[in-house]
Amino acid sequence: MLMRSVLMARKSSLRDLKAGSRSVFQQNNNHAAAAACFSSATSTALGGGSRLDGKVALITGAASGIGKASAREFVQQGAHVIIADSDKEMGSQTAAELGARAKFIHCDVTEESQVAEAVDLAVATHGKLDIMYNNAGIVGPSIPPSIADLNLDEFDRVMRVNVRGTMAGIKHAVRVMKPTHAGSILCTASITGILGGLGPHPYSVSKFTLPGIVRSVASEISQDGIRINCISPFAIPTPLVVAQLQKFYGVGLEWIENMIYELGELKGAKCEDVDIARAAVFLASDEAKYISGHNLVVDGAFTCFKRLNMPRPDQVV
Repeated sequence: MLMRSVLMARKSSLRDLKAGSRSVFQQNNNHAAAAACFSSATSTALGGGSRLDGKVALITGAASGIGKASAREFVQQGAHVIIADSDKEMGSQTAAELGARAKFIHCDVTEESQVAEAVDLAVATHGKLDIMYNNAGIVGPSIPPSIADLNLDEFDRVMRVNVRGTMAGIKHAVRVMKPTHAGSILCTASITGILGGLGPHPYSVSKFTLPGIVRSVASEISQDGIRINCISPFAIPTPLVVAQLQKFYGVGLEWIENMIYELGELKGAKCEDVDIARAAVFLASDEAKYISGHNLVVDGAFTCFKRLNMPRPDQVV
């Protein structure tokens, strides 16, 4: 009886060992396949590819900064891009740099008719609009006023560009996307719309508004197969930001860049315009086909916590 039990136990152990070996082998195959997919996706993300192949995009504020970086990434990923900007010279230059897949149109987003014309140009030129990236924005006063001294005319100007201009872009993108039951709408928000005190009141209030707009609109257009998301970047030394800080501090570009990079919490890395552009590529692509109503924060954990700044024991007198 004892010997029989031992033999049965041994057979059972051998079966378990074989099953385990098959399981490990299968897991290794699965891991290898996953690694290959990840490697392929990473290679595509970092060095050109076709994640947006055949898609048509319209980007406002695309003459410089995040908008220009996004236009470049979109083109590299196979998209046709309409460069919409109020700066004719820089916008035309950007389109020329990007080649045949890019086309410029003058567009002041505070004029709804010009936003509508830009959307219509995309459809007239390419037969559709797949991606609308509402990126145009202004900072406002170079010297942030206290709330008691706030100029409401300046406040209205910032809101007209950053909020009303974005709503115009969303409105007219939905107009042409709705019949196709598809499309991706993006908006540039900011970490100043997550934490108070990081920017002038008009700018910060305008950026707090955008995630709310995204959620509100998502509740409607999801029924039409259209997605909408926003991206909240950390501070980046774009031409717009640098110009404002130069007025405020009266210093050069290198000092401003170093100051901004040193503010970051994620050491060993810098937040650059291309990082936001690649986030936009992801949200615009079919890889994000079930992501909508989301605020993608690209800030190296800056808004995740606030240090107590308590003294260390050796600092206590």
